[in-house]
Amino acid sequence: MSSPSKRREMDVMKLMMSDYTVDTPNDRLNEFSVEFHGPKESAYEGGVWKVRVELPDAYPYKSPSIGFVNKIYHPNVDELSGSLLLYPNPSDPLNGDAASLMMKDKKEYEEKVKEYCERYAKNTGKSAVEEDESGEEDISDGNYSSSDDEIPGHAEL
Repeated sequence: MSSPSKRREMDVMKLMMSDYTVDTPNDRLNEFSVEFHGPKESAYEGGVWKVRVELPDAYPYKSPSIGFVNKIYHPNVDELSGSLLLYPNPSDPLNGDAASLMMKDKKEYEEKVKEYCERYAKNTGKSAVEEDESGEEDISDGNYSSSDDEIPGHAEL
């Protein structure tokens, strides 16, 4: 079995060779960001989000910490968490407002998601980070959370 550092290198290299945009500042493989597009045929379609990823020294035995850089409206995302975009679970929310709206009025919820996509996840000449630093209210501020119950290195987008 390979050592944790070799596993980390392998997993990050696989991610870099995928369709995602991966940025490794200072060429460090334990801290990087990943840019991904919202799923097709969903309210998130057309949006582009950036998440920061920190792989602990004990990776893959300890799960990564992941946090959004730009804002997203989703029942399972708050200031301290990551997300499952395509399969939201409003019965176990981290963002109570999004979950409540999703359960009460699915159409209005999808409109709110699209509004957030337009404001925070579409390139309008300003980067997601610049937009997020404009001083507006934060929905997901890039703080991290991690769960040892999650599959290390796997994010269901």
